[in-house]
Amino acid sequence: MKLIFASANKNKINEIKTLLPQEFDLLGLEDIGITDEIPETGTTIKQNALLKAQYVLDFLNEKKQNFSVFSDDSGLEVLSLNNSPGVYSARYAGIPKNDEANNKKLLEELKLVTNRKARFVTVITLIINGEIHYFEGEVNGTISYEERGKTGFGYDPLFIPQGYRSTFAELGAEVKNAISHRANAVNLLIDFLKKQN
Repeated sequence: MKLIFASANKNKINEIKTLLPQEFDLLGLEDIGITDEIPETGTTIKQNALLKAQYVLDFLNEKKQNFSVFSDDSGLEVLSLNNSPGVYSARYAGIPKNDEANNKKLLEELKLVTNRKARFVTVITLIINGEIHYFEGEVNGTISYEERGKTGFGYDPLFIPQGYRSTFAELGAEVKNAISHRANAVNLLIDFLKKQN
């Protein structure tokens, strides 16, 4: 089954590819010819996930191509920052997106804060046979006092998942893909797709 994932982020695409069973052929935005950045004008993570999926579906419809499309939007919510950066996680330090700048800004914001509780949230929107389905995943944890680890992307060097002492970036892809917010949402998506198949 061919699935279009509304992302050009190779890290995300590879992460999801490792989670999907072999019968699913996953294509990213570049594979179908979308090179423009999809506008993320929603005020919630769920809205942005839907906007991205709909954008790709409209693009495919214009080309008379009929595929199932899914997108995800994720955010880091820090309790002491009123759940910021949240929907603005990717552009927390401004445009263009910059992981290093985002991490630096977050550490600066939390410099004098002892309550470092946070959670990662992912919402996946799947549009299949004209119907819209949502799958949500989350993982609780805390924010480290410094960047640690070399793997992953985004806030991985700062986020310590609950029950661990290491950041996502220290734990590596295998552990992260077993426990992450995105993995939790993708597993719900896979369960749904298997029933459709």
